[in-house]
Amino acid sequence: MALFDKPFGTPRRLRGGCSCGGHADQAAHEAALPSGDAAITRAVEATMMRALFPHAAERRAFLRSVGLATAAAAVNQFLPTGFIAEAFAEAGKPEKTDLKVGFIPITCATPIIMAKPMGFYEKQGLNVDVVKTAGWAVVRDKTLNKEYDAAHMLAPMPLALTLGLGSNPVPFAVPAIENVNGQAICLANKHKDNRDPKNWKGFKLAIPFDYSNHNYLLRYYLAEHGIDPDTDVQLRLVPPPEMVANLRADNIDGFLAPDNLVQRAVYDGVGFIHILSKEIWDGHPCCSFSVAQDTIREMPNATAALLRAVLQATAYASKPENRKEIAAAIAPANYLNQPVTVVEQVLTGTYADGLGSVKKDPKRIAFDPFPYESFAIWTLTQMKRWGQIKGDIDYAAVARQVYRATDAAKLMRQDGMTPPEATTKTFVVMGKTFDPSKPKEYLESFAIKRAS
Repeated sequence: MALFDKPFGTPRRLRGGCSCGGHADQAAHEAALPSGDAAITRAVEATMMRALFPHAAERRAFLRSVGLATAAAAVNQFLPTGFIAEAFAEAGKPEKTDLKVGFIPITCATPIIMAKPMGFYEKQGLNVDVVKTAGWAVVRDKTLNKEYDAAHMLAPMPLALTLGLGSNPVPFAVPAIENVNGQAICLANKHKDNRDPKNWKGFKLAIPFDYSNHNYLLRYYLAEHGIDPDTDVQLRLVPPPEMVANLRADNIDGFLAPDNLVQRAVYDGVGFIHILSKEIWDGHPCCSFSVAQDTIREMPNATAALLRAVLQATAYASKPENRKEIAAAIAPANYLNQPVTVVEQVLTGTYADGLGSVKKDPKRIAFDPFPYESFAIWTLTQMKRWGQIKGDIDYAAVARQVYRATDAAKLMRQDGMTPPEATTKTFVVMGKTFDPSKPKEYLESFAIKRAS
């Protein structure tokens, strides 16, 4: 039996013809077999279909009912075989080299941004235009419309897109997390003597997007202090570049946002740092490198090259000794448009807090690309908690579909990195341990929630 026979196990002739039954003889069959990347993809498809339908009779019945093309499309929707095949293959030539990647001008996008001026994309043979974008809804829409080949997205956004929350359902993938930690609650200076959240009823607080960990972490923090985020305060959607101006104009009392915006508020003398987001959940994800799953299928080599560039940039950014160099590279107007001092304070972890102190926390922001499935499961519990997800959901299945830990691990190993051994882990959020194997129990433990 040839290695790359028809992937879904179509019937064979027992006498004459070829092994698949579609050619005059075996020589013609062998000549028609795919090679290179197509052969690898064919092998992956075969393995997947045989895993789904171990018995040949069931497999043939399924294929007769839906047809080969429909079967391949159905399997690929849930697990893009082209991307997996690329992970097994040697690096292939990118299907196209001129690519556009959208980003929001915040330090969470550091690996995606720095990969341009510091040559990480070029090293992969890519000419990438990193496009500064005004807001998260614009990033979403331009990626859906194929104006962007990939994008810097808030870590929950690909989950929302895949589930059809706020838009039509379009399967997305998160092959890499951009950053962990790196956010803070910033309050207007007039609240320096009002640090107890129990006294914040009536506050107007800004978040960057409904489907963001800024939203979920702020809600979590408020609820743990007895404040209902839907009835006791106003949560307003404000694009990140406009947050400091809104704080200065007294339109809001504060915000939970990326640290470069928080640090800019301190730098401008209009706000102070109440707490870092790592004080709520140390090691939480914020943003992601995200790609539509049909884009992965259409150009697996270009996607893999993009991902390798981002992974290598992330590894470089993870080293504290490189942070000042990176700050200088991403501070200019075409990227973050921030004073280098502001960006350095975020990336180095030595910063003014707006309360008269200079603090040092080298883990204020960290760069770890691994997309743990447990990150996605926690986010899904919060979507469910606050009424964004209706009805039942298979937390683990959605997490595996979107957060591509296995793919990331393979490419990390190819680049000499050491990925974690497990795709999930437990962690602690405000003193409460989250076990990704028990999302329903976790959800039921909250007193303040919208989910019934």
